[in-house]
Amino acid sequence: MGDFDNREREEVFSKKVRAGKRTYFFDVKATRSNDYYVTITESKKRLEDGVFIKHKIFLYKEDFEKFAEGLKETVEYIKANQEVVEKRYEYSEGTEVAKPAGADDDFSFEI
Repeated sequence: MGDFDNREREEVFSKKVRAGKRTYFFDVKATRSNDYYVTITESKKRLEDGVFIKHKIFLYKEDFEKFAEGLKETVEYIKANQEVVEKRYEYSEGTEVAKPAGADDDFSFEI
């Protein structure tokens, strides 16, 4: 087994989230011993040459609680100190349209 095979483990679950110019992938993968972990990937298309730039972090189950606490505290700080206008995006046949949050849905973000 080569280095590439060791890095790319079996994908168990995947969630794709499109957010304007960025796409986020939340992937659950399994090690050889069937231990799950999460990879979070941000993908953004570079305008000048059309190349997709990806940034990835690995999140292991022993870190889930601390990670969620840190993310929640950070989001709460921003919401308390600055107006946050969230947009919802609709996709249809290659076009995306931003809608103000809450326009047609009852979605809220909680960790």
